[in-house]
Amino acid sequence: MSKNTIIAPSVLAADFANLQRDIEMINNSQADWFHIDIMDGVFVPNISFGMPVLEAITRHTKKTVDVHLMIVNPDQYIKTFKDLGADILTVHYEACTHLHRTLQAIKAQGMKAGVALNPHTSIDLLEDVINDIDMVCIMSVNPGFGGQSFIENTYAKVKKLKDLITRKGASTLIEIDGGVTNKNAVQLAEAGADVLVAGSFVFGAKDPIQTVADLKDLLAV
Repeated sequence: MSKNTIIAPSVLAADFANLQRDIEMINNSQADWFHIDIMDGVFVPNISFGMPVLEAITRHTKKTVDVHLMIVNPDQYIKTFKDLGADILTVHYEACTHLHRTLQAIKAQGMKAGVALNPHTSIDLLEDVINDIDMVCIMSVNPGFGGQSFIENTYAKVKKLKDLITRKGASTLIEIDGGVTNKNAVQLAEAGADVLVAGSFVFGAKDPIQTVADLKDLLAV
């Protein structure tokens, strides 16, 4: 693979009692982005970070901040997340009644606009807006909790999305979120993934910095 696959450790898997330590670990590693999941307990059956915690996190981040909203009514918080330091803001297709309008609102705030798809949501639904999307996040687990097993159908979904992007002449990145490890990273990149979100695999390792370095080496072959 000639391209540089982006590695985005998921802060959801960090030690919440030692967040600054874990943020500094990502800063000092070969990771490219921070991936931060915002959950409201309504769209998904879990609650993660609130605004004050995100603000505290971004005070220490030195890399791209990729914020993934797993919330209802994301439109009302777009400017808030810009102010809190998000560089990329991803909303769920399933949570947006007027997706095109939402994408334009995100871009108007100077952020990159992402769209996440739950495992059951078809790639075909993005056909009419793919050129307006900077990144599509394919959920390779059901959203809401870390540490889940990878859904095998994801490979076929990535290939289908890559075909759509190519056919439409779009420059959209493909991100994979959920169950990413050294066992599936290469196959995902070969299928067309540009960004791999790794949570438990990185933060659960004995040496997270070396784990990220090994993942980057694996993908550079």
